Amino acid sequence: MTTVAAKSAKTGAKPATMAQALTRAMRDAMAEDPTVHVMGEDVGTLGGVFRITDGLAKEFGEDRCTDTPLAEAGILGTAVGMAMYGLRPVVEMQFDAFAYPAFEQLISHVAKMRNRTRGAMPLPITIRVPYGGGIGGVEHHCDSSEAYYVATPGLTVVTPATVEDAYGLLRASIASDDPVVFLEPKRLYWSKADWSPEAPAAVPGIGKALVRRTGTSATLITYGPSLPVCLEAAEAAREEGWDLEVVDLRSLVPFDEETVVQSVRRTGRAVVVHEAGGFGGPGAEIAARVTERCFHHLEAPVLRVTGFDIPYPPPMLEKYHLPGVERILDAVARLQWEN
Repeated sequence: MTTVAAKSAKTGAKPATMAQALTRAMRDAMAEDPTVHVMGEDVGTLGGVFRITDGLAKEFGEDRCTDTPLAEAGILGTAVGMAMYGLRPVVEMQFDAFAYPAFEQLISHVAKMRNRTRGAMPLPITIRVPYGGGIGGVEHHCDSSEAYYVATPGLTVVTPATVEDAYGLLRASIASDDPVVFLEPKRLYWSKADWSPEAPAAVPGIGKALVRRTGTSATLITYGPSLPVCLEAAEAAREEGWDLEVVDLRSLVPFDEETVVQSVRRTGRAVVVHEAGGFGGPGAEIAARVTERCFHHLEAPVLRVTGFDIPYPPPMLEKYHLPGVERILDAVARLQWEN
């Protein structure tokens, strides 16, 4: 039997963080394609607040890894012009709630340019947004803003939850000819996995969900920062005799409806888990689609475990706001009761 250690030694894999995988994804893209430019607040000399762009300015020069003024609308507007002239800008919005001043550019131009020009002018822009909670950040530093992007036609919306996906999905996003909002879970920046930057494992592309854990009792549908919580809940559920399947969406737009539907039809029950608020959040759309496609297979209503419908709370209250194992298991218990 080949051990994990033996496999890691053979492939050159060693512990790496999601942050390191993201850095390597940009580095490799910049090395392979001179049209790829990284830009944002403090991304150059400092390497970004979370050091995700560390070393890029030194290796590729400040012309290709550029510090910008503190003006998000200007940053994204500049990226639009760059993309129109054949470049592939990778924009960093320093924090999730800092991105809001750029919404006019995002909605009026980034999302609509291909349609406005009848396909003649795509905008290959990747907009990196550190998002979500779990780091004890203050107001404007921990929003779960994915619902805004999902509700904007013309945008691809991607969020990795593993080291492998951080690299693979970011490379795919930068290579895309359409604009991609790349949501990076801040709480997972320092998560680790055995990974080889020299020979990264191939991962499914944008628009493909993955079953991270198989089960028979119910399906947990999640993405990004909530994936580890759902996997932890699935392990804890074994004590109650529940065998939970966990589906990682990986991209919110396009949405892999078939993988989700196949899972829920097998288990007959579903819970959608995410940090964004419940009302008007992505879980509402997912629950509606699952109900429409799986109605005759459902043993109970589709439930949601989400952040509360409030502005993001102070750090000391964060643990009550974010979906946790107990809230997920409570929802699963309700599914059993509804049968």
